[in-house]
Amino acid sequence: MGKDLRAKLTYIINCIAVFAEHFDLRPKQAYSYLKRFGGLAFIDECYAAEHTLSLDDAVEDMAVVCQRNGGGLI
Repeated sequence: MGKDLRAKLTYIINCIAVFAEHFDLRPKQAYSYLKRFGGLAFIDECYAAEHTLSLDDAVEDMAVVCQRNGGGLI
């Protein structure tokens, strides 16, 4: 696995963990929610910009994307 891919995966895992903590979910619940409502696809596709922001900003962005796709956590 390349260094860039490892960094991206680490970032996404951290985003899931912070999202779970923020919304008082277990990490598996957060992963399922983010996958279902497009948050994971968003953070993967927008990694280049998102990883320059704080994890809290990334969580907020993922939450907005999920809400727009039918998620109800906000």
